[in-house]
Amino acid sequence: MRNSILWLALPAGLMVVAMAGAQEKKAATKKLYCWNENGQRVCSDALPAEAVTRAREEINAASGLRTAEVDRALTDEERAQAEAARIQAQLDEAAQETRRRTEQAMLLSYRSEEELRRVFNERIAIVDNNIRTARYNVVSLRDGLVSLLQTAGDRELAGQPVAAEATAGIRSRHADLVRQRQLQASFERQRAELDVEIADILQRYRQMKGPAPSDGAPALPAAPGTQAAPIATLPGTASR
Repeated sequence: MRNSILWLALPAGLMVVAMAGAQEKKAATKKLYCWNENGQRVCSDALPAEAVTRAREEINAASGLRTAEVDRALTDEERAQAEAARIQAQLDEAAQETRRRTEQAMLLSYRSEEELRRVFNERIAIVDNNIRTARYNVVSLRDGLVSLLQTAGDRELAGQPVAAEATAGIRSRHADLVRQRQLQASFERQRAELDVEIADILQRYRQMKGPAPSDGAPALPAAPGTQAAPIATLPGTASR
């Protein structure tokens, strides 16, 4: 009521100025929305419901300058992937920090490089055993698959039908072979990464412990691509 009385009390000239100022302020804050629709750019001073989830630009109607840019809304699958990526990044960061602290404690716990090497050799033995097992399984599965294929081929050459069970067995054996080869490749990759990890830890261990070992001490594992032998190689682990 008080504002209404003050407004009525203003002279006519001031009322016009005030109304013009209000209109200018409203025009200055008015926005245009621009988005792509069916390959064409569409602009409007109102954003329809079907365009709310699309990428768009917001433009000041008075100045023509872009004031904001809004990305399209993510799908449920994309939001789930983004959340999974965020969680994985947190886990990776936590794992890296845990590993750094664990290695720091390990480097300070062992009295000699030889003690540290014994731990490494245990890890090497585990990975090498996994590699040997995977290689054996690959050979066994491959031989079995060849036998099944030969049997099926002989029946076809003899004009006899190949039983559905035999066809299913061939497919199952082939899938097992593919998985086992992938497992073997994973173990061999772990082995190569382990050599690099060991070399890095030994290097830092020596830096923390002081002077380099004497000439009689075992040499560092070779870096990838060099001719030197790794720290330890168990029988039957040579790469094919």
